[in-house]
Amino acid sequence: MRRLVLPLSAAVVLATVTPVQAAPDPGRQVLPDGDGWASVGAGTTGGAQASPENVFHVSTMAEFREAVRGDEPKIVHVEGTIDANTAADGTPLSCEDYAVDGYTLEDYLAAYDPDVWGWEDPTGPLEEAREASSAVQARQIRVNVGSNTTVVGVGEDAEITGMNLRVNNVTNVILRNLTFSDTHDCFPGWDPGDGGQGNWNSEYDHLEVSGSTHVWIDHNTFDDGDNPGSELPEYFGRKYEVHDGLLDIVRESDLVTVSYNHFDGRDKALLLGNSDGRTTDRGRLRVTYHHNHFDTLGQRAPRVRYGQVHVYNNYYTVAGDLYEYSLGVGIESHLYAENNLFDVRDGIATARIIENWGGTDIVEFGNAVMRDGRGRLEMVDLVRAHNAANPGRELGTRQTWTPQYDAKVQPVHAVRALPRRVGAGRL
Repeated sequence: MRRLVLPLSAAVVLATVTPVQAAPDPGRQVLPDGDGWASVGAGTTGGAQASPENVFHVSTMAEFREAVRGDEPKIVHVEGTIDANTAADGTPLSCEDYAVDGYTLEDYLAAYDPDVWGWEDPTGPLEEAREASSAVQARQIRVNVGSNTTVVGVGEDAEITGMNLRVNNVTNVILRNLTFSDTHDCFPGWDPGDGGQGNWNSEYDHLEVSGSTHVWIDHNTFDDGDNPGSELPEYFGRKYEVHDGLLDIVRESDLVTVSYNHFDGRDKALLLGNSDGRTTDRGRLRVTYHHNHFDTLGQRAPRVRYGQVHVYNNYYTVAGDLYEYSLGVGIESHLYAENNLFDVRDGIATARIIENWGGTDIVEFGNAVMRDGRGRLEMVDLVRAHNAANPGRELGTRQTWTPQYDAKVQPVHAVRALPRRVGAGRL
């Protein structure tokens, strides 16, 4: 047999290696068709069409604030940790740096102690100093995102801490692969009439979507960082609460998809619609929550007013002393809860998963309960459990709408492994 010998030039050609294709830029990714309410119409594309000069890599508060402003298409890559409590020159800022007009917490506590002041609302120079100090902090930590923007974390450790990030009266925004941590209020106010025993009320959600449309919030982590609520002190017999919500969607916002996020350890977590009296929310607040881990939250996962809200394939860790409820059925809400898994611990009753906040109906099916993170799944009728435990506050099951943008709905047993696939660093 003759041996075929190739010319050297041919051998070189055969040995040529095809170059490895670069991984696609997640900043150019858009919301897939059929993926929740934010996919309606033209969908949600964020800054996917940004020109090269509008693609930014940022690592400081000043760079971030500048990069997200304006409505031209833009992609903002967050590298490392951006701490909102940082001056323009990089100097760390503390609560004392925001205090003005002689405000101190010690003086405030002494002045408005109910044993001294009584149970009237705080007034006078010290309350005015608290409000003025709060305004100073707000100017520092509040950042507004412009329309047609994608903000995406680079790698596994991109973090935004201490910031009140607002998607406010804009459209077409994508936020992905970020850890939102410890947005704390340095100047909570004492409200003696709140809840019968008084409460400390704080400003600043980690993320607030207000008056905005077409927003995709995906693969993020929301937590309290090194300032967990369980370690906050008590004053006047009530917890000195320095946090508000993790993610609030309010004031006529519409067409939002919230997917594959980890919401961790907060008392009041996700509010949808901020007032019973805001009737302009009717026909809006259409939001999809899917494949999220609602992890040891106290309440509001979510609490719903007015909106047509699809909650499906989420994993709930129902545990802890703070737990009150998961699904809040508020005024004129149209909540559709499908194929969610509730990992119920600490002897918490299934009847507590739903709470009636002035609503009339909730559609729920395919939901299951697992006890203490193990064992078989038990299919459960959440409305029946709620109604049996709450005579006089029963909910109906009338269906007022049918979800259409639900391409990713899975059987409930598929949700069991979800906690390993959600949150920042898991894209």
